[in-house]
Amino acid sequence: MKHAVVTGKNQCGLEEVDDPQVAENYVKVKIHSAPLCTEFHLFEKGDARPLGGHEAAGEVVDIGPSVNMVKTGDRVVVMPQSGCGVCDLCTSGDHIYCETKKDPKAICGNETGTTTYAQYCVQQDWLLVPIPDDLSYDHASMACCGFGPGFNAMQTMRVMPTDTVLISGLGPVGLGTAAIALYRGARVLGLDMNPYRVELAREMGVEAVVDPTRDSALDEIMDLTDGKGVDKSVECSSVDTAPDFLVKAAARRGQIASPGWGGPMNAREINAKGLTVHGCWHWNHQRDTQAMMGTIRGAKVLLDKFITHTFPFTQVQQALETRSTNTCGKIILHPWED
Repeated sequence: MKHAVVTGKNQCGLEEVDDPQVAENYVKVKIHSAPLCTEFHLFEKGDARPLGGHEAAGEVVDIGPSVNMVKTGDRVVVMPQSGCGVCDLCTSGDHIYCETKKDPKAICGNETGTTTYAQYCVQQDWLLVPIPDDLSYDHASMACCGFGPGFNAMQTMRVMPTDTVLISGLGPVGLGTAAIALYRGARVLGLDMNPYRVELAREMGVEAVVDPTRDSALDEIMDLTDGKGVDKSVECSSVDTAPDFLVKAAARRGQIASPGWGGPMNAREINAKGLTVHGCWHWNHQRDTQAMMGTIRGAKVLLDKFITHTFPFTQVQQALETRSTNTCGKIILHPWED
Protein backbone atom coordinates (compact mmCIF):
# COMPACT_ATOMS: atom_id res chain seq x y z
CA MET A 1 0.00 0.00 0.00
CA LYS A 2 0.94 3.67 -0.16
CA HIS A 3 1.22 5.99 2.81
CA ALA A 4 2.25 9.63 3.16
CA VAL A 5 5.71 10.56 4.45
CA VAL A 6 7.38 13.87 5.23
CA THR A 7 10.63 14.07 3.27
CA GLY A 8 11.81 17.55 4.27
CA LYS A 9 10.67 20.98 5.35
CA ASN A 10 7.34 21.59 3.60
CA GLN A 11 7.94 18.48 1.51
CA CYS A 12 5.82 15.36 1.44
CA GLY A 13 5.32 12.36 -0.81
CA LEU A 14 4.01 8.81 -1.01
CA GLU A 15 5.92 5.67 -0.05
CA GLU A 16 5.14 2.04 -0.88
CA VAL A 17 5.05 -0.14 2.25
CA ASP A 18 3.65 -3.51 3.32
CA ASP A 19 -0.08 -3.74 3.94
CA PRO A 20 -0.98 -4.08 7.63
CA GLN A 21 -2.18 -7.47 8.88
CA VAL A 22 -4.89 -8.21 11.44
CA ALA A 23 -4.93 -10.24 14.66
CA GLU A 24 -7.23 -10.76 17.65
CA ASN A 25 -10.10 -8.24 17.42
CA TYR A 26 -8.37 -5.95 14.92
CA VAL A 27 -9.89 -5.08 11.55
CA LYS A 28 -8.25 -3.92 8.33
CA VAL A 29 -10.00 -0.89 6.83
CA LYS A 30 -9.58 0.35 3.26
CA ILE A 31 -9.55 4.12 3.75
CA HIS A 32 -11.72 6.12 1.35
CA SER A 33 -11.73 9.47 3.18
CA ALA A 34 -8.88 10.77 5.34
CA PRO A 35 -9.46 14.29 6.71
CA LEU A 36 -6.43 16.42 7.51
CA CYS A 37 -5.86 17.58 11.07
CA THR A 38 -2.91 18.94 13.08
CA GLU A 39 -0.29 16.70 11.43
CA PHE A 40 0.41 19.46 8.91
CA HIS A 41 2.70 21.00 11.56
CA LEU A 42 5.09 18.05 11.04
CA PHE A 43 5.05 18.85 7.32
CA GLU A 44 5.94 22.47 8.05
CA LYS A 45 8.79 21.48 10.39
CA GLY A 46 10.21 18.87 8.03
CA ASP A 47 10.05 16.09 10.63
CA ALA A 48 10.98 13.24 8.26
CA ARG A 49 8.72 10.28 9.04
CA PRO A 50 5.31 8.82 8.13
CA LEU A 51 2.81 11.63 8.36
CA GLY A 52 0.38 10.04 10.78
CA GLY A 53 -3.27 11.00 10.69
CA HIS A 54 -6.04 9.94 13.06
CA GLU A 55 -9.27 10.45 11.07
CA ALA A 56 -10.71 8.02 8.54
CA ALA A 57 -13.80 6.49 6.98
CA GLY A 58 -13.64 3.39 4.84
CA GLU A 59 -14.57 -0.22 4.15
CA VAL A 60 -13.80 -3.32 6.21
CA VAL A 61 -11.69 -5.68 4.03
CA ASP A 62 -10.24 -8.15 6.56
CA ILE A 63 -11.00 -9.18 10.14
CA GLY A 64 -9.08 -10.84 12.96
CA PRO A 65 -10.14 -14.16 14.50
CA SER A 66 -11.81 -12.52 17.51
CA VAL A 67 -13.84 -9.96 15.58
CA ASN A 68 -17.59 -10.20 16.13
CA MET A 69 -18.88 -6.64 15.75
CA VAL A 70 -18.25 -5.97 12.03
CA LYS A 71 -17.92 -7.98 8.82
CA THR A 72 -16.13 -7.51 5.52
CA GLY A 73 -17.88 -4.98 3.34
CA ASP A 74 -19.13 -2.85 6.23
CA ARG A 75 -18.72 0.92 5.85
CA VAL A 76 -17.22 2.41 9.02
CA VAL A 77 -15.73 5.47 10.66
CA VAL A 78 -12.42 4.70 12.39
CA MET A 79 -12.26 6.14 15.90
CA PRO A 80 -8.87 7.60 16.96
CA GLN A 81 -6.53 5.81 19.38
CA SER A 82 -6.84 2.22 20.61
CA GLY A 83 -8.14 1.86 24.16
CA CYS A 84 -7.80 -1.24 26.30
CA GLY A 85 -11.49 -2.07 25.91
CA VAL A 86 -11.98 -3.27 29.48
CA CYS A 87 -11.51 -0.29 31.80
CA ASP A 88 -14.47 1.77 33.01
CA LEU A 89 -13.63 4.55 30.55
CA CYS A 90 -13.58 2.25 27.54
CA THR A 91 -16.70 0.31 28.47
CA SER A 92 -18.64 3.54 29.03
CA GLY A 93 -17.68 4.93 25.60
CA ASP A 94 -14.94 7.34 26.73
CA HIS A 95 -12.02 5.31 25.33
CA ILE A 96 -10.16 8.50 24.41
CA TYR A 97 -9.25 8.90 28.10
CA CYS A 98 -8.04 5.30 28.55
CA GLU A 99 -4.80 5.10 30.53
CA THR A 100 -3.73 1.64 29.30
CA LYS A 101 -3.99 1.93 25.53
CA LYS A 102 -3.15 -1.01 23.28
CA ASP A 103 -0.31 -1.10 20.72
CA PRO A 104 -1.86 -2.23 17.39
CA LYS A 105 1.54 -2.69 15.73
CA ALA A 106 2.79 -5.05 18.41
CA ILE A 107 -0.47 -7.03 18.56
CA CYS A 108 -0.79 -7.42 14.78
CA GLY A 109 2.94 -7.74 14.07
CA ASN A 110 2.89 -4.70 11.76
CA GLU A 111 5.22 -1.87 10.91
CA THR A 112 2.24 0.02 9.46
CA GLY A 113 -1.46 0.41 10.07
CA THR A 114 -1.76 3.07 12.76
CA THR A 115 -1.79 6.11 10.47
CA THR A 116 -4.73 7.24 8.35
CA TYR A 117 -2.84 9.15 5.64
CA ALA A 118 -2.59 5.73 4.07
CA GLN A 119 -4.57 3.31 1.93
CA TYR A 120 -5.21 0.92 4.83
CA CYS A 121 -5.27 1.06 8.61
CA VAL A 122 -6.14 -1.34 11.43
CA GLN A 123 -8.43 -0.74 14.41
CA GLN A 124 -10.30 -2.80 17.00
CA ASP A 125 -13.81 -3.80 15.97
CA TRP A 126 -15.49 -1.96 18.86
CA LEU A 127 -13.82 1.28 17.74
CA LEU A 128 -15.49 1.25 14.32
CA VAL A 129 -18.72 3.23 13.94
CA PRO A 130 -21.14 2.03 11.24
CA ILE A 131 -21.94 4.49 8.46
CA PRO A 132 -25.63 4.72 7.47
CA ASP A 133 -26.34 3.95 3.81
CA ASP A 134 -27.44 7.51 3.04
CA LEU A 135 -24.17 9.14 4.15
CA SER A 136 -21.06 9.48 1.99
CA TYR A 137 -17.60 8.56 3.24
CA ASP A 138 -16.60 12.24 3.18
CA HIS A 139 -19.55 13.35 5.30
CA ALA A 140 -19.26 10.40 7.68
CA SER A 141 -15.55 11.07 8.22
CA MET A 142 -16.53 14.30 9.97
CA ALA A 143 -17.47 12.12 12.96
CA CYS A 144 -13.77 12.29 13.84
CA CYS A 145 -12.20 15.73 14.47
CA GLY A 146 -14.34 17.65 12.00
CA PHE A 147 -17.45 17.33 14.16
CA GLY A 148 -16.25 15.20 17.08
CA PRO A 149 -14.98 17.79 19.61
CA GLY A 150 -17.72 20.30 18.80
CA PHE A 151 -20.40 17.62 18.95
CA ASN A 152 -19.15 16.63 22.41
CA ALA A 153 -19.33 20.29 23.45
CA MET A 154 -22.86 20.74 22.11
CA GLN A 155 -24.09 17.53 23.75
CA THR A 156 -22.41 18.29 27.07
CA MET A 157 -23.77 21.85 27.24
CA ARG A 158 -27.15 20.83 25.76
CA VAL A 159 -27.09 23.68 23.25
CA MET A 160 -30.59 24.76 22.21
CA PRO A 161 -32.16 27.35 19.85
CA THR A 162 -32.50 29.80 22.73
CA ASP A 163 -28.70 29.88 23.28
CA THR A 164 -26.09 32.32 22.06
CA VAL A 165 -22.89 30.36 21.44
CA LEU A 166 -19.45 31.97 21.09
CA ILE A 167 -16.73 29.99 19.33
CA SER A 168 -13.11 30.96 19.82
CA GLY A 169 -11.04 30.02 16.77
CA LEU A 170 -12.67 29.28 13.42
CA GLY A 171 -10.21 26.73 12.12
CA PRO A 172 -11.48 23.28 11.11
CA VAL A 173 -12.57 22.35 14.64
CA GLY A 174 -14.19 25.72 15.27
CA LEU A 175 -16.01 25.78 11.93
CA GLY A 176 -17.25 22.25 12.57
CA THR A 177 -18.50 23.36 15.98
CA ALA A 178 -20.24 26.33 14.36
CA ALA A 179 -21.98 24.00 11.90
CA ILE A 180 -23.33 21.87 14.74
CA ALA A 181 -24.50 24.88 16.77
CA LEU A 182 -26.21 26.31 13.69
CA TYR A 183 -27.85 22.97 12.96
CA ARG A 184 -29.23 23.04 16.51
CA GLY A 185 -30.73 26.46 15.84
CA ALA A 186 -28.47 28.47 18.16
CA ARG A 187 -27.32 32.00 17.53
CA VAL A 188 -23.58 31.74 16.81
CA LEU A 189 -20.82 34.31 17.26
CA GLY A 190 -17.13 33.79 16.51
CA LEU A 191 -13.64 34.99 17.41
CA ASP A 192 -11.05 34.99 14.64
CA MET A 193 -9.00 37.33 12.47
CA ASN A 194 -8.27 35.16 9.41
CA PRO A 195 -10.17 36.86 6.53
CA TYR A 196 -10.85 33.60 4.66
CA ARG A 197 -12.28 31.87 7.70
CA VAL A 198 -14.24 34.91 8.83
CA GLU A 199 -15.94 35.01 5.43
CA LEU A 200 -16.52 31.24 5.41
CA ALA A 201 -18.07 31.40 8.88
CA ARG A 202 -20.42 34.16 7.74
CA GLU A 203 -21.39 32.16 4.65
CA MET A 204 -22.27 29.26 6.94
CA GLY A 205 -24.52 31.46 9.06
CA VAL A 206 -22.35 32.76 11.92
CA GLU A 207 -23.93 36.10 12.81
CA ALA A 208 -20.80 38.07 13.72
CA VAL A 209 -17.07 37.42 13.99
CA VAL A 210 -14.96 39.58 16.30
CA ASP A 211 -11.19 40.00 16.03
CA PRO A 212 -9.99 38.87 19.50
CA THR A 213 -6.76 40.88 19.17
CA ARG A 214 -8.61 44.19 19.18
CA ASP A 215 -8.71 46.09 22.46
CA SER A 216 -12.45 46.45 21.98
CA ALA A 217 -13.10 42.69 21.46
CA LEU A 218 -14.72 42.06 24.84
CA ASP A 219 -16.85 45.20 24.56
CA GLU A 220 -18.00 44.05 21.11
CA ILE A 221 -19.14 40.70 22.50
CA MET A 222 -20.95 42.43 25.32
CA ASP A 223 -22.67 44.78 22.88
CA LEU A 224 -23.80 41.78 20.82
CA THR A 225 -25.35 40.22 23.93
CA ASP A 226 -26.93 43.39 25.37
CA GLY A 227 -24.33 43.48 28.14
CA LYS A 228 -25.24 40.04 29.46
CA GLY A 229 -22.43 37.94 27.98
CA VAL A 230 -22.75 34.66 26.08
CA ASP A 231 -24.71 31.69 27.38
CA LYS A 232 -22.29 29.04 26.13
CA SER A 233 -18.89 29.14 24.49
CA VAL A 234 -16.39 26.74 22.95
CA GLU A 235 -12.62 27.20 22.93
CA CYS A 236 -11.20 25.79 19.67
CA SER A 237 -8.15 28.01 19.08
CA SER A 238 -5.61 26.64 21.61
CA VAL A 239 -4.37 30.22 22.01
CA ASP A 240 -3.07 30.80 25.54
CA THR A 241 -5.22 33.88 26.17
CA ALA A 242 -8.46 32.47 24.70
CA PRO A 243 -9.83 30.47 27.66
CA ASP A 244 -9.72 33.42 30.03
CA PHE A 245 -11.29 35.69 27.40
CA LEU A 246 -14.24 33.29 27.31
CA VAL A 247 -14.53 33.51 31.10
CA LYS A 248 -14.76 37.29 30.82
CA ALA A 249 -17.28 37.06 27.95
CA ALA A 250 -19.51 34.55 29.73
CA ALA A 251 -22.91 35.35 31.18
CA ARG A 252 -23.59 34.53 34.81
CA ARG A 253 -24.20 30.78 35.22
CA GLY A 254 -22.86 30.28 31.70
CA GLN A 255 -20.96 27.27 30.37
CA ILE A 256 -17.61 26.91 28.61
CA ALA A 257 -16.46 23.80 26.72
CA SER A 258 -12.83 23.40 25.69
CA PRO A 259 -11.70 21.06 22.91
CA GLY A 260 -8.68 23.39 22.61
CA TRP A 261 -5.45 23.13 24.56
CA GLY A 262 -4.99 26.77 25.49
CA GLY A 263 -3.91 28.58 28.63
CA PRO A 264 -5.29 29.16 32.14
CA MET A 265 -8.64 30.50 33.28
CA ASN A 266 -9.31 32.87 36.16
CA ALA A 267 -10.70 30.58 38.85
CA ARG A 268 -11.88 33.53 40.93
CA GLU A 269 -14.04 34.86 38.09
CA ILE A 270 -15.31 31.37 37.24
CA ASN A 271 -16.49 31.05 40.83
CA ALA A 272 -17.89 34.58 41.02
CA LYS A 273 -19.99 34.02 37.90
CA GLY A 274 -20.99 30.47 38.78
CA LEU A 275 -19.62 29.13 35.49
CA THR A 276 -19.37 25.48 34.47
CA VAL A 277 -16.28 24.45 32.50
CA HIS A 278 -16.14 21.21 30.50
CA GLY A 279 -13.17 19.41 28.99
CA CYS A 280 -14.40 18.10 25.62
CA TRP A 281 -11.94 16.04 23.60
CA HIS A 282 -13.62 13.25 21.64
CA TRP A 283 -17.28 12.16 21.72
CA ASN A 284 -18.85 9.12 23.37
CA HIS A 285 -19.47 6.76 20.43
CA GLN A 286 -21.17 4.16 22.61
CA ARG A 287 -23.90 6.51 23.81
CA ASP A 288 -24.21 9.07 21.02
CA THR A 289 -23.63 7.37 17.65
CA GLN A 290 -27.24 7.79 16.53
CA ALA A 291 -27.21 11.47 17.49
CA MET A 292 -23.89 12.05 15.73
CA MET A 293 -25.03 10.45 12.49
CA GLY A 294 -28.31 12.34 12.72
CA THR A 295 -26.38 15.59 13.11
CA ILE A 296 -24.21 14.81 10.06
CA ARG A 297 -27.33 13.94 8.07
CA GLY A 298 -29.15 17.10 9.12
CA ALA A 299 -26.16 19.38 8.57
CA LYS A 300 -25.26 18.20 5.04
CA VAL A 301 -25.70 21.67 3.53
CA LEU A 302 -23.37 23.16 6.14
CA LEU A 303 -20.90 20.30 5.67
CA ASP A 304 -20.68 21.06 1.96
CA LYS A 305 -19.53 24.57 2.87
CA PHE A 306 -17.27 23.40 5.71
CA ILE A 307 -15.41 20.82 3.58
CA THR A 308 -13.68 23.26 1.25
CA HIS A 309 -11.13 20.99 -0.47
CA THR A 310 -10.65 17.35 -1.44
CA PHE A 311 -7.47 15.93 -2.98
CA PRO A 312 -6.44 12.61 -4.52
CA PHE A 313 -3.55 10.91 -2.73
CA THR A 314 -1.12 11.84 -5.48
CA GLN A 315 -1.69 15.49 -4.54
CA VAL A 316 -0.86 15.12 -0.84
CA GLN A 317 1.81 17.84 -1.24
CA GLN A 318 -0.79 20.32 -2.51
CA ALA A 319 -3.22 19.28 0.22
CA LEU A 320 -0.73 20.02 2.97
CA GLU A 321 0.38 23.26 1.36
CA THR A 322 -3.25 24.37 1.28
CA ARG A 323 -3.72 23.41 4.92
CA SER A 324 -0.61 25.38 5.87
CA THR A 325 -1.98 28.58 4.34
CA ASN A 326 -5.06 28.47 6.61
CA THR A 327 -7.18 29.46 3.60
CA CYS A 328 -9.42 26.43 3.97
CA GLY A 329 -12.06 24.75 6.04
CA LYS A 330 -11.77 20.98 6.37
CA ILE A 331 -9.61 19.16 3.80
CA ILE A 332 -10.05 15.49 2.86
CA LEU A 333 -7.59 13.14 1.16
CA HIS A 334 -8.86 10.30 -1.04
CA PRO A 335 -6.17 7.57 -0.78
CA TRP A 336 -7.45 5.54 -3.74
CA GLU A 337 -7.71 8.41 -6.20
CA ASP A 338 -4.75 9.22 -8.47
